[in-house]
Amino acid sequence: MSNKLLITDTVLRDGHQSQAATRMKLEDMLPGCEMLDKVGYWSLECWGGATFDVCMRFLDEDPWERLRALKKAMPNTKLQMLLRGQNLLGYKHYADDVVDAFIEKSIKNGIDIIRVFDALNDVRNLEQAIKSIKKHGGMCEAAISYTTSPVHNEEYFVNLSLELEKMGADTICIKDMANLLLPTAAYSLVKKLKEKVKIPIHLHTHNTTGTGDMTNLMAAWAGVDIVDCALSPFGNGTSQPATEALVATLEGSDRDTGIDLKKLSDAASYFRTVSDKFQENGVLDPKVLRIDVNTLLYQVPGGMLSNLISQLKQANAEDKYYEVLEEIPRVRKDFGYPPLVTPTSQIVGTQAVLNVLMGERYKTITKESKGLLRGEYGKVPGEVNEEVRRKAIGDAEVITCRPADLLEPELEKYRKEAGELAKCDEDVLSYALFPQVAEKFLSKKYAPKAEVKELYVEDLGL
Repeated sequence: MSNKLLITDTVLRDGHQSQAATRMKLEDMLPGCEMLDKVGYWSLECWGGATFDVCMRFLDEDPWERLRALKKAMPNTKLQMLLRGQNLLGYKHYADDVVDAFIEKSIKNGIDIIRVFDALNDVRNLEQAIKSIKKHGGMCEAAISYTTSPVHNEEYFVNLSLELEKMGADTICIKDMANLLLPTAAYSLVKKLKEKVKIPIHLHTHNTTGTGDMTNLMAAWAGVDIVDCALSPFGNGTSQPATEALVATLEGSDRDTGIDLKKLSDAASYFRTVSDKFQENGVLDPKVLRIDVNTLLYQVPGGMLSNLISQLKQANAEDKYYEVLEEIPRVRKDFGYPPLVTPTSQIVGTQAVLNVLMGERYKTITKESKGLLRGEYGKVPGEVNEEVRRKAIGDAEVITCRPADLLEPELEKYRKEAGELAKCDEDVLSYALFPQVAEKFLSKKYAPKAEVKELYVEDLGL
């Protein structure tokens, strides 16, 4: 077997999600697709995550049409997406029939590899997704949400990976969403995983703290099979480390990627025009390119930091920023050390803001915090502070089964609700995930041309 390090490029998904609020349109992507398709990547991540919601909500684009267009434009490269387990691309658990139908249609419309993760690393929330990916002929990349805490250590992640391998995963991804995996820890974890796990190991990190390049390099020396990078116009900062830098670094070594820097350079010069456009119109704030070690100190991912700042601005309490940053690890401990990734990062972050602003911890507890403490999202990794749980849910029973077992099949319900709006199964699934957004989007999409103008005018409040 070749010792070549394989590369997944995230320029079409996480690159612009991390740097430019997911605002890259299909028209921005297509002119660069032929160049990307010639590079020789292991895969291109181009769908899932926040792209589905943003397509309909802000870009007036059908996410399914985007996927089909990308598949047609890049026939030689595997297309990859990110899926949040039983949450799919939404923010709640869906019934198994919706999970199965969504995965079937994703694969039929052009996805080859589905990276699936659960915010709590509760494997029960990945069961149905893994089963469906395999059933419909996709490649399943099961991810471990990497974090550090008294309950998260190498043994924990190795055991989790072995369990996911048994469940049918084709590859294991170390998903380091907050750039907390430091270079020496990465070397050690990858070494252990390569000793114990038979399937390929894929590393996903960011460069928020400026350590991402070193983490990728140390993982490469430890034998990692695949790493995520982003083409330089959308690389670094809160995004993934730049592709070109790693390719150049490994050239001529045992882990040479075999990728031609000239091909990367051609693709980068096109995407630089897109990045420049986003900087000019303010979509890409240069702040996202700065190194921020607060992530290491408080374990707060880049996207969560910007969320906190905007919540504090709205409350006219920006001076409380560092108090909130110090409160986050305390809330996280009370909640049983969940990894901070969607949706747990938002839940913990918002609760920390409320604890500081109210002047009393847990005076107000959000509906989502109550849900997390009640077990609605699954089993948290550590021990919950029982006093806080009692304050939140009183004597309500804590859910101990797989949360989706409590859900009745719901695909037909969504089909009925969508009614005439939905012209195909994909429309029904868009509606199931984002009912209000999809209703507005599909009404515009299928409106007779004369009506479209009126709908836009109404949206603008004119």
